[in-house]
Amino acid sequence: MSDAGQKPTSIEHVDLDVLEDTLSFYIRTMNIAVSRDLDERLDGLDVARGTGKITTLLLVDSHPGIRPSVIAQLIMKDRSAMGRLIEQMIDHDLLVRQTSASERRAHELFVTTKGAELAAKIRPIVTKQSKDFFSFIAEEEQAQVMDILRRAYRKMIGMK
Repeated sequence: MSDAGQKPTSIEHVDLDVLEDTLSFYIRTMNIAVSRDLDERLDGLDVARGTGKITTLLLVDSHPGIRPSVIAQLIMKDRSAMGRLIEQMIDHDLLVRQTSASERRAHELFVTTKGAELAAKIRPIVTKQSKDFFSFIAEEEQAQVMDILRRAYRKMIGMK
C-alpha cells in the first residue's frame, strides 16, 4: 500500500497489492510485452498482430497435412476461432485446405509457396527476438524457466 493520503504520481509509488506474488500477473504482462516486441519486428508481414498465426504457419510448414483440430489443441483455440484464423491465412494465400483422402469429413492444411517463403523468413526473426528480448536473463536461468514453462504447457494441452 502507498503512504496514507499520498496519490501515486509514478510507477515507483505503486504497490502491486496481491499481484506482487501472483505468477499469472507476471505471465500476462510478459505476454503483452513479448507480443508487442514481436509485432514490431514482424511489422508489415502477414503474421503480425494477433495470436496463433505464427504458430499455425510454422506447424503447417513443418507438418504438411496437419489437421486444424490438432493445431487448435496445441495453441488452445476453440474451433470457431481456429476456423477464422485459418480462413484469414487462406485469404492471404499462406495456406490451402484440402479434404482428407482417408477421412472425407476431415481437413488437412498445407502451406502455399508464399506461406513457405514467409515461414522461412520468420523463423530467424522469432528466434532472434526471443534471444534479444530475454538477454537480461542469464542463459542458465532461461533454460530453467523454459523447462518449467514447457512442462506446464504440455500438461495444459494434455501432452505427455
